[in-house]
Amino acid sequence: MSDDDDIDAALESRLTEQEYFRPSPDFVGQANCTDSDIYDRYEENYPEAFAEYAELLDWDERWDQVLDDSNPPFYGWFTGGKLNASANCIDRHLDERKNQTALLWEGEDGTQRNITYQDLYREVNQMAAALKDAGVEEDDVVTLHLPMVPALPITMLACARIGAPHSEVFAGFSAQALADRVDDADSDVVVTVDGYYRRGDFLNHKQKADEALDLADKDVDKLLVWERHDGELHEDVGLQDGRDLLVSELMADNERATVEPVSRDAEDPLFLMYTSGTTGKPKGCQHRTGGYLSYATATSKYVLDIEPEDTYWCAADIGWITGHSYIVYGPLALGTTSVMYEGAPDHPHKGRIWEIAEKYDVDVFHTSPTAVRMFMKWGEQYPQDYDFDFRHMTTVGEPIQPEAWLWYYKYIGDEDAVIVDTWWQTETGGHLITNLPALKDMKPGSAGYPCPGIEPAILDDNGEPLEEAAGRAGNLVIEKPWPGMLQTVYGDDERFIDEYWRDFSDTDSDDMADWVYKAGDGAVHERDGYFRILGRLDDVMNVAGHRLGTMELESAVSEVEDVAEAAVVSREHDEKGEVPDVYVILREGVEPSEEVRQRIVTAVEEEIGKFARPNAIAFVDDLPKTRSGKIMRRLLENISNDEDLGDTTTLRDPSVPERIRDQVQDD
Repeated sequence: MSDDDDIDAALESRLTEQEYFRPSPDFVGQANCTDSDIYDRYEENYPEAFAEYAELLDWDERWDQVLDDSNPPFYGWFTGGKLNASANCIDRHLDERKNQTALLWEGEDGTQRNITYQDLYREVNQMAAALKDAGVEEDDVVTLHLPMVPALPITMLACARIGAPHSEVFAGFSAQALADRVDDADSDVVVTVDGYYRRGDFLNHKQKADEALDLADKDVDKLLVWERHDGELHEDVGLQDGRDLLVSELMADNERATVEPVSRDAEDPLFLMYTSGTTGKPKGCQHRTGGYLSYATATSKYVLDIEPEDTYWCAADIGWITGHSYIVYGPLALGTTSVMYEGAPDHPHKGRIWEIAEKYDVDVFHTSPTAVRMFMKWGEQYPQDYDFDFRHMTTVGEPIQPEAWLWYYKYIGDEDAVIVDTWWQTETGGHLITNLPALKDMKPGSAGYPCPGIEPAILDDNGEPLEEAAGRAGNLVIEKPWPGMLQTVYGDDERFIDEYWRDFSDTDSDDMADWVYKAGDGAVHERDGYFRILGRLDDVMNVAGHRLGTMELESAVSEVEDVAEAAVVSREHDEKGEVPDVYVILREGVEPSEEVRQRIVTAVEEEIGKFARPNAIAFVDDLPKTRSGKIMRRLLENISNDEDLGDTTTLRDPSVPERIRDQVQDD
């Protein structure tokens, strides 16, 4: 069976045709985009039409050229233009809405902050001055390791204000993962917080930063420490003389400071966002200021249908790209009010999300299929206890099953809210395939049409295009650049080409038409023109919205001295989407035991984070390998998911998969 046959079989088993749902006339009447000609206009006037996105921002100097494609794949967007992201998210709103709430922050412990645009202006200026006092200069990369507290967006916007790219590391990542990212970004300054709440416990968060800076090769000059409770440090947190500085003291020294926003070139980097690759080393996706901010703002307006008067809630974590684009930069650039929540969705009870939605009268709600499946499992009685009314709902992070979509539509949207399912990636900066909600009917389980100006295609494994709208599965690619796309992999242009372009491009060509972006996802272009996304085709899995490379996991498992060899594959999971299964060959003389199993679990938790904890660990005598020695993870994934093994004739020992299956079933 070929890989194409595998994809088609997966398609048949996972997806079924669904009916269409039309947005209500009331929604269409108020929508931000009702221009049905927009798709043709962007196709016919590419790339100049994207100037409409840039026009949503305030520029210090207008751009000379919308797209510079003279050196593919290193494209330039809005070249010659100058702007500041912080000023676009804050300063330009002050005349009209300085007293409007920018961020409604809800702490898990019940504390709440209503941060107006004027408050945000004052605190971002103070933090910008504090960063400068700590030695941060323009173009220095500042690494942040902050949870969902106001300190995170404030610090991001302060970095943007002084022209220092930020690199936020998800708070759930381990000390080692933080150390790796500090080293790669070469950060002299790291920003953390003393603690935060999770399921009722006030966790010592600074401990991870202390451990990370011990593990890092880089000698970090300053560790800036926010306090979760103003003026009160976590009882288990200490400060290292000469290195650690309390943000509260730095900000007090700059209480009335105003920091002029640095006018950044459109191509200057705004931030790094590390994501998993098919090698063990995470890659720093570098996003530019002008193109990224234009794209995040426009898609927030036209896809999420956000109005400044709305209360909008993206229930993601800012530690991931969704939070960067659709909690911080896009909504704040539009001048809207956004909800932020610190804690777990089921603490102290399973109605917590809907309680907050009712409390703040949320208009637009944005979450993941993982969360929807979790809500389904808990039952519809929880949302039914609260009075909320969403106009628009979004899903993000992975394909959503039609059954979950229908539940979301019925019990959360009351069969009235519009749903947009979105496909995009850390690397794309914003939505690429999703319906403009007033223009296209909703189809459960389908991402929908490409966004205006986006040109996806489906290729076979040889790079040959499949017929459009043929209903066949293959490799999803994007054939033309777009403003939100990453500039490069930080510090490694060659890896940028290898990871995203080499497979389907003529890398010796100077012609943009010969360069094709490889998404790494499988998809099918259906006969109705809608795209369905099948998920990752390489060795990357999506665990509860967290994108993890199998090589990262295997590297962590291999740190355990008992382990001779390991392979990690994904198992489908009703709630989390995918979870990692680990197949381990132990060193000679080591017997399988619960102690060894626990050492493997601990290694993964410490190297990556608890969210990456293995679902199952199987001790095996051999792994399925080709004659050249490559591990056939597909076969292990079939075993984990109780699927047919297919063709095993290319293996060095074709009997290995069945022996593993028998062994796993016996265990």
